[in-house]
Amino acid sequence: MTQLSRAALATLPGTARRPGHDIASVTTGIVHFGPGAFHRAHQADVIDRVLDTDSRWGIAAVSLRTPGTVDALKAQDGLYTLAVIDREPSTRIIAAHSEGVGPGEGKRLRALLADPKVRLATSTVTEKGYCLGPDGSLDIGHPDIVHDLARPAEPASVIGWIVAGLADRHAAGTPPFAMLCCDNMTGNGAKLRAACAALARTYDPGLADWIEGEVAFPDSMVDSITPASDPAFLAKVAAELGVEDRAAVQREAFTQWVLQRFDLTDGPDLATAGVTLTSDVRGYEQAKLRILNGAHSTLAYTGLALGHETVFEAMSDPALAGFVTSLVHHDIRASLPPVDGLDTEAYANAVLDRFRNPAIRHLLSQIAWDGSQKLPYRLLDTVREALDAGRPIDRLAVPVAAWIAFIRRKAQAGETITDPLADTLVAASSSVDAMLAIRQVFPERIAADPRFRDAVAKALAAFDAGKPAQLLTR
Repeated sequence: MTQLSRAALATLPGTARRPGHDIASVTTGIVHFGPGAFHRAHQADVIDRVLDTDSRWGIAAVSLRTPGTVDALKAQDGLYTLAVIDREPSTRIIAAHSEGVGPGEGKRLRALLADPKVRLATSTVTEKGYCLGPDGSLDIGHPDIVHDLARPAEPASVIGWIVAGLADRHAAGTPPFAMLCCDNMTGNGAKLRAACAALARTYDPGLADWIEGEVAFPDSMVDSITPASDPAFLAKVAAELGVEDRAAVQREAFTQWVLQRFDLTDGPDLATAGVTLTSDVRGYEQAKLRILNGAHSTLAYTGLALGHETVFEAMSDPALAGFVTSLVHHDIRASLPPVDGLDTEAYANAVLDRFRNPAIRHLLSQIAWDGSQKLPYRLLDTVREALDAGRPIDRLAVPVAAWIAFIRRKAQAGETITDPLADTLVAASSSVDAMLAIRQVFPERIAADPRFRDAVAKALAAFDAGKPAQLLTR
């Protein structure tokens, strides 16, 4: 089968939207580390729209470890398919990548980072890719950082490459590129700045001061469900388009990129392409954690108790969907302070609508993993604020009780519990008081409050009796 390329664009069916810009005129203005599926489905889609009116912002896709994606993009002239899977699916050809840099092409990457035309560097390498310790600071003992300290001119880590590129610009008197971390870590820009400065300070304190004072590291938050590009999906794309596309990606229709306002003279107009620029990224992060993730966990534990398998199935249960809707609008939203530019009611409605997408098969069992790590931020912060404000917590107690019931069922059946505190949870699961005494999950301020203890115990009794549906009328 013919492979996707510029030459093959003319053969594609009319259902596939072509690029809206002259591909040949695009020049590189962005270097991106980690061109995985999420980047291609999200940031590259945004930049593709920017290129329709400004050709200076082509992306150099950089993979430091594996050549597969970069090689696929090179073979396809940088083109690939973005399939939006929703009630009204759509297909679009993305032409945002102007070049690719794979493992072993360090000299080329160094030249790109030093090029004054490159104004932005971005990254999606997952949280572990930044070589940070548990406290969020640079892990000096990480093997890649140890390598970079010994050989700063030939970095192994993303941090090392950012610092090397900035060092070349500092030495040449060239203005720095802005560094945009697009992995979901709280305060990701500030953490990345501190890590880069820490590495630079080991051999050039002046460079470290310049990084801290002159280089923009805006915080950001990104969100869009991006299922894996499995063989079945790639085969479907090939059947629909009549060409082979080894870099095709899929995502839901909803997409969000929230970015802290930063100075970049004559930079890309990201706002017109859908990026939200704000002074309060933390507020958006908190809203996502409590509304989206809190509702997800509620659907997972309560839905599993009711016999559901996926988010879509759970939201197709009228009683459960109604309960989660009430929880989000009456309990969770009440805990959120005003956020610049965010309408929490509209955001909550959008989140609930996303859960009803029949094209996304999101397993409740997967969402249920690592509950001890997730519940404190997704639900218990909301509980604490409700208790402090004197608001009712009956609905909020239900997903907490559902989690305890989930642990009990797993423990009694001898099934594996995917959680770093699994052994502790199993040992405590027979007693509400023992569970609430796990301080890694329940702060004493909450656990010692009789209102919370009683509400959880009453809800748990319904789960233990096999009558969780009784709780959904709250």
